[in-house]
Formats: sequence, C-alpha cells, structure tokens
Amino acid sequence: MSQRLGDLLVKEKVITQEQLDRALMEQKRNGSRLGSVLVKLGYVSDEDVTNFLSRQYGVPAINLSYFDIDPSVVKLIPPETARRYQILPLSRVGASLTIAMVDPTNVFAMDDIKFMTGFNIEPVVASEVAILQGIDKAYGDTHEEDLEKVMADIGETDADVELQAGDDDELAVSELEKSAEEAPIVKLVNLILTDAVKRSASDIHLEPYEKEYRVRFRVDGILQPIMTPPLKLKDAIISRIKIMAKLDISEKRLPQDGRIMLKVNLAGKRKTLDYRVSTLPTIWGEKIVLRLLDKDNLRLDMTQLGFEAESLAKFEKAILKPYGMVLVTGPTGSGKTNTLYSSIARLNTPETNIMTAEDPVEFQIPGVNQVQMKEQIGLNFAAALRSFLRQDPNIILVGEIRDFETAEIAIKAALTGHLVLSTLHTNGAPETISRMMNMGIEPFLVATSVHMIVAQRLVRRICKECSEVVEVPYQTLLESGFSPQEAKTGKIRKGRGCGVCNSTGYKGRTGLYEVMEIDDDIRELVLVGASAVELKKKAIEHGMITLRRSGLIKVMDGITTMEEVARETVH
Repeated sequence: MSQRLGDLLVKEKVITQEQLDRALMEQKRNGSRLGSVLVKLGYVSDEDVTNFLSRQYGVPAINLSYFDIDPSVVKLIPPETARRYQILPLSRVGASLTIAMVDPTNVFAMDDIKFMTGFNIEPVVASEVAILQGIDKAYGDTHEEDLEKVMADIGETDADVELQAGDDDELAVSELEKSAEEAPIVKLVNLILTDAVKRSASDIHLEPYEKEYRVRFRVDGILQPIMTPPLKLKDAIISRIKIMAKLDISEKRLPQDGRIMLKVNLAGKRKTLDYRVSTLPTIWGEKIVLRLLDKDNLRLDMTQLGFEAESLAKFEKAILKPYGMVLVTGPTGSGKTNTLYSSIARLNTPETNIMTAEDPVEFQIPGVNQVQMKEQIGLNFAAALRSFLRQDPNIILVGEIRDFETAEIAIKAALTGHLVLSTLHTNGAPETISRMMNMGIEPFLVATSVHMIVAQRLVRRICKECSEVVEVPYQTLLESGFSPQEAKTGKIRKGRGCGVCNSTGYKGRTGLYEVMEIDDDIRELVLVGASAVELKKKAIEHGMITLRRSGLIKVMDGITTMEEVARETVH
C-alpha cells in the first residue's frame, strides 16, 4: 500500500523521489505508515495524504476536525478495537454504520466490526494522525503521545488516586497495591514504558525529590527530562513498577533488582520488551532505573559497529585465533556487550561450543550456552568458569573480570587452548595491562595469554536530515589533533536540529575503537613492567589508532561532531 501511495505522490509531483526514498528508510526503521512519516518529515500536509488515500482506494475522504461524532455511535465499538484497527465510528443511518479508516482495504477490520455491531460497514478514509486524535477525543483515553497532555489528563483524575496522609512508612501494603492498580496509574506507567521505546531510550529514570517527581530518559547516551508527574502519585507509580517487576512493595529500605517483560503492539508491530529494574532508597523515596533491553537495537554485524577498516581486520584476526584472551574495555554504557555479542555471532557455528557467564544475560543468542550469575547462591564468574572448563568449550565469554580469582581462571583457560572473551572497566587499552597486574596477575601470564585489547566509547551520530557544514577556525582544528593537511581541507559538519532528531542535531550512536595488538615488542615491555604511557607509545608506533584519532576520523567523515569526540576522549 505505502509504495503505491508514495509512487502516486511522486507522479503528482507533490514530493520528489529523493524525499520518498528518505521517508521509506525512516518508515522501515520505525514501522510507521508512510503517510504519517511524510507528514512528520514535513514533506506533505495531513490533508494531502487524506486526499491521495481517497483517490488510491476510491473511497470518500473526510476531514475529522470538522466532523461532530455521535456519542451513541462511539459506544458501538470498544476503544481497544478502535485503536487496534485505527478506525473511528462516525454515524449510523438505518442498518449502515460509517467508519473512518486509515486503510479501507482492511477487510479483517470491516468483518470484525460488522460481526460485532450487526451493521453494514461504509468506510471513509482519513489520515492516521487525525484518526488517533479522534479516538483520544471520542473515548477520552490517556493514550496521547503528547506527555504534557497526558499529565493534564492524569491531573484531572488525581482524586481517584489520593493516598493516605502521613509518613510514607505508615502506608499499608494493601493501600499501595490498590492505588498501584488504579486505571490512571496503570496507563501512566504503560505510557512511560512504551514512550521510552518510541524515543529509542536506553534507560528510564524515575526520581523523587522534595517538591517534584521527575522522569528522565537516556537517549543516545544523554539524559533528557521528559515529564514531572504530580508528587502525590509517587508511591503509586513506584508500587506499580514493583508489582510488574515482581518485587516486594513493602520493602522500601533496601535496594531491589527485578525484571519486567512486556508484549506490546507498537506502530502495528508486535514487540517483546525487556526491562531490567533497579530500585534504590534515597532521602525522598525510592529512585527507580529501568534499563531497556531492545533486541531491535542490538547490532550483530561487526561492520556496523564503527570500527575503522584496519582496526576491524585486526580484531577479527584476534577472535578467529583458536586460543588466547581478547579483552574489551570501557566505562559502563560504552557498548562493550554489543561488541562481545557481535564477536560471538561471528564465531557461532555448529562446530563450536560457546559458553557465556553473564550478569545479567541481556540478550538470548540461539546456539550459545548462556549462564546467568546468581551471587546469592554462590554462582559467580569464578564458579561458572571452573564449571565451563569441564564442559568441553571452544569459546568462553566472561561478562566481566572483577577480581583476581576470575582473572586467574580466565587466563588459565586462555593458556590451555580456549578462546576467552571478556570485559574490564579501564580508560584505554594500554591501561588494561596495568590494571591486570594491580589485580595480582603475574606479568608473564598477562604477556602470554592476552592477544588483544580493545578500548571503546560511544558518540552520538549527526542527524542525517539536518546535517550541514560549519566553519571551524584552522587553529582550533590543529589543537584538536587534526594534521595541517586535514585542518585545511576538512569539512566539519553539525546537526542543525529538526523534527526527526527532536531538535538535538543527533540521531543514533556509533563506536570509537582503540585496538591494541599484543605483539612481541609489546610483550617484552609487559614483561619488564613498562608503564601504560610506554605501552601506548609503542602501540601507536605499530599502527594503533587511538580513541581520539578514531573520533577525528569520524569527524572528517561527517559522522559525528568535535564536541562529541572531546566529551568522550582525551587528547
């Protein structure tokens, strides 16, 4: 359907072929209807889409903003059915019911409604935006994407969720459960969880303060304020999330961890959403952070991660070796897990036995034996690793090397014919060697077992829709680390800010990589206890691209900005 609509709009010269291609790419990415995408990108008006849909299907068009809907007709179709099929009942004459539809060719919807109401169905066409707004207006629901509007709606229903006065600790568990199950709270929490997916957020923060309750999303690595629900709803919201995550709602003094699994229908696509939930008692109440694990955001194609060509070649060579250790380092949220999963996806063949010890298992990969750590019963990384060695593995992935015991077993595994992949929290590749020695590992063991260390960071990508060349002084470019030749000829780009990127100028993220091969010269330096500075100097001599250099290459290629590179790397 969408392809035909697009072709029609191009044929009528309403949009260009280039605009259609761009819209189809955006549609593929977020699963929306083509008409909605074209309106969102500003290429056509809502009215244009409605008129073209009308001509395309040979069905009358209607402008819903000028139409008064009969309230008695609205009651004929339940709100969930109206939302599912994106339809709106308008009027009834005799045995005929007129309904507005986004897609008048949807015979399943018409049959369903005919069966439900007992009337003959007369379809008219309207745009998706108009129908969704009409549904919200007609059914008075809070499924509104405009969060300020939602809070206004919730505000009107405050009386329904009035909590007992007095100290938080005196609030009865039964009262908490009751308030958590009330409709406005359920809708608000569902809205927060699904809106995070629509905005491609990685984390949701719900934070109580003395005079406000704040909700923030981490989008592309940056926290953004989203909404401030009324403070009196704080306990009900916290309880609702705890109930969903199967946590103890009466326990407010200790941190708790849980998980929420949801099946939702977003933009016509069925999705399974997985949230890791962490609660923490603060002085004004419990702060909740939900980490969204969205399989759709997991890139398992190593060429898409952001490696420079020569760095990727070195990395692939290291992970294809039959034994030894490959370490990926970087701070929390720098994409280490994604890099390791990509490596495993590359190595996952029927001939290999891959074992992973993770805390937690973020994504399930078919054909890989993944083990979830459970510290409370003694199943930690060291215990799992010992068991792995009795399971005839080819490749072992250790979620994180945190202590001497885990490091020692991992190194022994690497020296006895296994490929070991793991992560460490260090700032750069050369510093990782020093960190392992500080843990108590002998220099000769580090030198012989470790084949490669990859340090990585994530930087935001410039939004393709509003990217433009900006003037940067020659001296500034030199000081940032560009060569004189690059500073003269380079074209530096920046995002202007548009509807697609929420006026930030950035959309999506890419990786910066520092890939350090442990060759014979570096092994000798490790054995004599050389410092991280000396190791780095030698690695650069041998062709290592540093994190800063990886960033500057991406600035030259128009992928990211100098500000992003400066934020994540040191000169």
